Amino acid sequence: MPGGRLTQQDRQQIALGLADGLAYAEIARRLDRPTSTITREVMRNGGPTAYRADLAHRATERRAHRRRQAAPRGSQAPSQAHGRDAEAVREYEEMFSTLLVQQGLPKMMSRVLTCIYTTDAGSLTASELVQRLQVSPASISKAITFLESQGLIRRERDERRRERYVVDNDVWYQGMIASARSNAQLAETARQGVAILGPDTPAAARLENIARFVDFVGESIARAAEQAREILYTRTEATSGGTATEGSGRD
Repeated sequence: MPGGRLTQQDRQQIALGLADGLAYAEIARRLDRPTSTITREVMRNGGPTAYRADLAHRATERRAHRRRQAAPRGSQAPSQAHGRDAEAVREYEEMFSTLLVQQGLPKMMSRVLTCIYTTDAGSLTASELVQRLQVSPASISKAITFLESQGLIRRERDERRRERYVVDNDVWYQGMIASARSNAQLAETARQGVAILGPDTPAAARLENIARFVDFVGESIARAAEQAREILYTRTEATSGGTATEGSGRD
């Protein structure tokens, strides 16, 4: 059934499809499943290059076993806002955090960032993160310190003077700008090597090409981030009833 759980045979077909270079949509069509189901399945189990049917099946069974053990008898899953499917939300969070890990973010930092991203408020306290993720306060503190250093979250105080960790449009913009600055630093370091290795040597030419390429990419990122902030975010604010008008700037 399209809405049922994936079987071990389904997972074998997914693995074969990935090996053949098929797109998620094509694999989903062959299995008569939603594309989102295949995407979640692959991303939560190693991604397209590391997916293994047997490992994915065992991992799913282990997760189901842990959930049965963790849930008290007679208890019901907590209600979700806006009528959301709790299981679908949980699977989506796993997929999102797995994607962040594949892009280089450590696992705990990925889980924390995903947890904040998927809350309607866009912010959580340390105690709320501990409760949601079932990890130690020390783990949350370490993750928050790292994410803040990367410009991926910011801290603020709420009306009860509690420290909250926030993700919003401006934080995403700041993260892009931080990436552009990192590129600029890499370009500068490469150019220092040009002077040391000699401007007419193959090694120096290679480093100069690196610097030019990274400069171009970094400038493009910064310019695109500025344009997106100006156009997309102010347009969103105007649509949601704010005082901003399309095309207006931000301080």
